[in-house]
Amino acid sequence: MNKIILLTLSVWVISFSVSAQKISSRVVDKKTNQPIPYATIQIGENQGVVTNEEGSFSITLDEIQTQIDSIYISSMGYEKVGVSVQNITDSIIYIQPKAIELKSVFISNKNLDIDDIIDNVDDKMEDNYRSSLAKSRLFFRETNTNFIKKMDIEFKKSTIEEIDEKLVDSISRVIPKNSVFYAEALCDFYGDTDKQKLNVIKGARLYDKNNNGSIEGVFKKMEKIFKDNVKPNSYLKIRSGLFSQKVQVDSILKANQDAKDIADGIENPKENFFFKSRKMNLKNLFNETFYQSDTKLNVIKNSGRYDFERVDYTILDDVGVYVIKFTPKRRGDFKGTLYVNTEDFAVIRVDYKNVKRLRSFNLLGVSFEENGYSGTTIFQKGADGKYGVKFIEKVTENKFGVDRPLSIIEKNKFVKGRNKQNQLSLNLDIISYAKNKYEVIVFDAKNITEAEYNSSKENKNVQSTYLSKYNPDFWKGYNIIEPNTAIKQFKAIEEDIEEE
Repeated sequence: MNKIILLTLSVWVISFSVSAQKISSRVVDKKTNQPIPYATIQIGENQGVVTNEEGSFSITLDEIQTQIDSIYISSMGYEKVGVSVQNITDSIIYIQPKAIELKSVFISNKNLDIDDIIDNVDDKMEDNYRSSLAKSRLFFRETNTNFIKKMDIEFKKSTIEEIDEKLVDSISRVIPKNSVFYAEALCDFYGDTDKQKLNVIKGARLYDKNNNGSIEGVFKKMEKIFKDNVKPNSYLKIRSGLFSQKVQVDSILKANQDAKDIADGIENPKENFFFKSRKMNLKNLFNETFYQSDTKLNVIKNSGRYDFERVDYTILDDVGVYVIKFTPKRRGDFKGTLYVNTEDFAVIRVDYKNVKRLRSFNLLGVSFEENGYSGTTIFQKGADGKYGVKFIEKVTENKFGVDRPLSIIEKNKFVKGRNKQNQLSLNLDIISYAKNKYEVIVFDAKNITEAEYNSSKENKNVQSTYLSKYNPDFWKGYNIIEPNTAIKQFKAIEEDIEEE
């Protein structure tokens, strides 16, 4: 949604349902009936949640450390409104936009030109944002959507009777053309930009195992063909165009088993993919905020690449905010909006979207395009006076292609006669698209000492729970980012799949 709409909304509609110790609601514009994303729902000092892209949120009161009787709702251009938890009698609560009352500091800063404002943002960045060691309790959701547009595997030659054109065609058919995967984790994240530790409290994977059922049959068939036809001590020479690589047969069989395990949802405790990917992605998300040194979103650090325009003023929690649009010059990559605190010149929210392809290559039939990079990041001031990440939503979109020959040759130097034993030759023409969405909400962040960081523990062997369909009770008792409609409606083709 265009964030400028937030300045013209005349009312919010919030539908509350209170059951036991949980509040569920949806924030909607009364005039347009459109949802309001990323509104802040405060439930205690430095505690709270953020509405999802559909304007929905839920709060588990049992998870709150202190007794509360009200929740507080705020967003750009609106009063911070308190709603009594115990006395909710109406399903609709009307909230009027806040008229901007120009404080003295707001008036004095009003006449700053745009270059002065951006210079102040840059000059005060080191003072405004937390860079010390910290511990953050957070919830992290990742959504991966994949679409194979083209899957042509042309059979050319095989010296193994069982590997024929019919088998190659069957492999091409069983690979799912469309798939979606959700991963969720409640974590404690320790560290800074240079070093990190992760403790996963609870995690889940939501996807359709049936997409992998027929693949498992291919794994078993290929493993039997390998064992029946490939000689001990052999190695495979895999060649594609000008490039070749040697691979031991034992490692192929091991990789085959690992691939089967992943398809089954079994994770190797020594190489826990769920843990490693959560830690890597969280590290990347925090290190790609606009004030980090190597960020792609270098709007402030490379401000000469952008044109800035102060388009409005607004209010957030009784604080004046500059609304600043940025658009790229010739070397800039993004367009979007900065919301800058008029008092301390901290960027408290940034919305961004790339305007051109960020990265691409095409070499010898292998191609990659980074076509999409967009999102919203919201920052919150802590008790230490420093700002830290409160909420992240980031979406990336990529295209991958392979159009080249592939040859697999079995060789064995211990067999008399010719070194070459078997050969399989194919032509590959594959195009696939991937869209990844990342959502993070930080519930609590506090500075820690070097000793506290060193004593913190990682649970690298933590196991996540496989879900074949959305289970509203899985996160009961925890505060999370409310799932969107697609997640709530997700279920595997067969509903009776056993959970791990």
